[in-house]
Amino acid sequence: MTHTPPNSKSHSAGAITDVPGIEVGQFTDSRRPTGCSVVITRQGAVGGVAVRGAAPGTRETDLLEPGNTVNQVHAVLLSGGSAWGLDAAGGVMRWLDEQGIGLNVGPARVPIVPAAVLFDLTLGDPTIRPDAQAGYAACLNASVQAPAQGNVGAGSGATVGKLFGMQRAMKGGIGTASVGVGGVTVGALVACNALGDVIDPDTGALIAGARNDNGHSLCDTRRSLLAGVPPLPILAGTNTTIGVVATDAKLSKTQAQRLAQIGHDGLARSINPVHTLSDGDTLFALSTGLASTSPGMTVLCVMAAEAVALATVQAVKAAQGLQVAGMWLPGAGDLK
Repeated sequence: MTHTPPNSKSHSAGAITDVPGIEVGQFTDSRRPTGCSVVITRQGAVGGVAVRGAAPGTRETDLLEPGNTVNQVHAVLLSGGSAWGLDAAGGVMRWLDEQGIGLNVGPARVPIVPAAVLFDLTLGDPTIRPDAQAGYAACLNASVQAPAQGNVGAGSGATVGKLFGMQRAMKGGIGTASVGVGGVTVGALVACNALGDVIDPDTGALIAGARNDNGHSLCDTRRSLLAGVPPLPILAGTNTTIGVVATDAKLSKTQAQRLAQIGHDGLARSINPVHTLSDGDTLFALSTGLASTSPGMTVLCVMAAEAVALATVQAVKAAQGLQVAGMWLPGAGDLK
């Protein structure tokens, strides 16, 4: 495996690492490309999850149900490689164990690492995918600095706008953003690998997605479908947008689950169509509880949806065009 330097350092929308207690590390394997991203909470965080896509690939999501026993998680993994990428969580566990981080079960500490994956196997050699070594390497790169965006980590092989075929798709990526209100911060990290288009939630303008036959402009998937243009057959699970929403406000497991659920509103504002039968859209929520105050759940949920929408937009704006296997996947900045 090789680690490639970040190709984007634009963080004008803030970052998930603006949330106290949150670190992010990423590993990029340039051979395919693919990679993984890890959100670490060394002191532990209350966790929640919401799965809205019909074809998810996940690990350790049941323990996040409010009625189940485990109250804290120590990291969340976002990975490429489809179901193979779940192996990377083992490397995250190994690194956390070496740091003495985990759930005390008497004779040992067990790091709790929920994970979700996206499908990027169509780009290059599908036998190259994130494994335990990749997850460990991502942890070695972790810091409180704003993470790189675009073609890095879990966003390395991400693509968007695939309803009319990969030959008309564009490059997706990973993005981050944060929102602050009254001394409390909510941040998001989103790997956007959507079947649909990505739009500006404030203006409704298309940013990236399915292109017209000329390859230089966007066709608007929503309008095309409503006009009767038939989509091409799509295999279930071959897309998926995954992410993490984090806050320093103190939350219960039930509240964390609600924050993850409402975070999907941000995906609905920035991706169209979203939560399809071919997407496994999954969002995790983390609460470090380090803030001394809270604006209340209504405001926190508004902040979560906003941060997710902004991070999704950042993911495609930071993505750079990619030539792979004779196929050109332009970034948003490549369109005329």
